Amino acid sequence: MALTSKELAEGFALVAAKMETSGDELNALDAQIGDGDLGVTMIRISRGVSEVLDDLPDDVGMAFMKCVQAITKVSGSSYATLVATALMSAAKACKGRDQVPWSEVSALLNGAAVAMMARGKSELGDKTVIDALDGARAAADGLDDPAEILAAVAAAVDGVIETMRDKPNRVGRARIWAEKSVGLDDPGMIAFRRMIDGLAQ
Repeated sequence: MALTSKELAEGFALVAAKMETSGDELNALDAQIGDGDLGVTMIRISRGVSEVLDDLPDDVGMAFMKCVQAITKVSGSSYATLVATALMSAAKACKGRDQVPWSEVSALLNGAAVAMMARGKSELGDKTVIDALDGARAAADGLDDPAEILAAVAAAVDGVIETMRDKPNRVGRARIWAEKSVGLDDPGMIAFRRMIDGLAQ
């Protein structure tokens, strides 16, 4: 059992469907400490990726890259850029392979987090989606069954969200209202959590 382009397309389709029903929630969360358009962004990039899912190449790395191109075509927002950066990292790691063992999910998440930190000039503890990604990475380490990985990652991300809730946001527009952000969930983390919800369906 491994990640293939077919599995990738099915996963992106599930996430896209979840984004359609999560848009209002994400917009409302984002409005508390940002522009209030994260839901719009997630729906836009999900629809963009959905348009290419029927034509993904067998090379998993190239399939990821095609999704990156679809995202950059429809949105230039900061969060969309981070999502594209994460997927580009996965594209490089998977290039040249038509299947990738599920045991590599932890490494892929780590690569994504490192790439996003470099792109967004952020660090662990800044209360961003990267904290959630790092929690997911740790939870997935050593696992090779997709159902087990999803369950472990979901629980870990919930834990990170709860832990970080009472901390201030230190990066992006949210840092302007750092004290106001204390007690609030980071919208980017919740968006990542909803992606996991989509995959679980």
